[in-house]
Amino acid sequence: MSKSMSAFGYVETVLGKRDANQLGRTLTHEHLSMTFTTFYVQPPSHLKRFFNGKIELQNVGMLKQYPYSDLYNLIYNDQCTKDAVLEDVKLYKEFGGGTIVENSNHGLQRNIPFMREVSEATGINIIAGTGYYVDATQTSQDLSKEKMYDVMLKEMTIGCEDYPDVKTGFIGEVGSAWPIAPFEKRAIQATAEVQQQLKCPVSFHPGRNTAAPSEIMRIYQEAGGDARKAILSHLDRTILSPEDLSEFADDVKCYCQFDLFGSECSFYQLSPSVDMISDAQRIDRVKHLRDEQRLDRVLLSHDIHTKHRLIKFGGHGFSHILNNVVPKMRLKDFTSEEIDTLLIHNPRTWLTF
Repeated sequence: MSKSMSAFGYVETVLGKRDANQLGRTLTHEHLSMTFTTFYVQPPSHLKRFFNGKIELQNVGMLKQYPYSDLYNLIYNDQCTKDAVLEDVKLYKEFGGGTIVENSNHGLQRNIPFMREVSEATGINIIAGTGYYVDATQTSQDLSKEKMYDVMLKEMTIGCEDYPDVKTGFIGEVGSAWPIAPFEKRAIQATAEVQQQLKCPVSFHPGRNTAAPSEIMRIYQEAGGDARKAILSHLDRTILSPEDLSEFADDVKCYCQFDLFGSECSFYQLSPSVDMISDAQRIDRVKHLRDEQRLDRVLLSHDIHTKHRLIKFGGHGFSHILNNVVPKMRLKDFTSEEIDTLLIHNPRTWLTF
């Protein structure tokens, strides 16, 4: 074992073990291939003509406002999406990226061979996830906690059910709606049991309710899971005030993830009562946690899962944080060391086990 390996440990990528010190700048919540058609939302009736199965100049503005109202936009695993993703990841590499944590798992139609293809073609480390997404995406809601445990343990230690040559490097994104369905509760509990055994990293997708993150962590910790190795994703649209964010961070001690960078449409289709915050406000949330000495528990990402957010389709792409958010953070008095904490050191600490 090399000196750096012994100092930082390793992570499991789709191309095998990697020294954790070689991860570089890391996006902890992205998707390279998946489908989101389960969450299609009808567009306003007077705008239907703009949602025609194409993404072009005439309708890209409408898609940014109503991204879940075009099935073509939600099919994120066809060949044109793969081509766009590959080019996007190449740009991420060019602009200084090192690693992408791919959060597609059972329920989201993850594609391990494509993850390998992207990693081999770009030199970016890709880390695959196991576990179960929300109840609504599952073919069988009766799956037992024991079966979930067995699948996750196997995929973390032996190889993936659909691609045995590759092991997963974390459990996630483990999804739940609100209220949490019985299937989802079992998935959280099984995740905790595997995490307790392996000491591995995990990542949770909460329902769209302010109480959801704390309830997930309660179930997870009562089942034996370590909060210090857990991410609560999507806090940008879930915990809406700095005061509530501080209270959650105090109570739970997990990683607080702001992973919707680049989503700057204040009208949030999947929860219309929520006023989606801007990137500037996301940075202010991170600054709030920094000022409370909690920067070591914060992670950043984009959660790209629709075509229109890829550069080829008029979007910001995987390099948005590096190209656009980091310069804004510097203007808001973040130091280079603090930015490295968010993009390099925190992801490495979370991923290593």
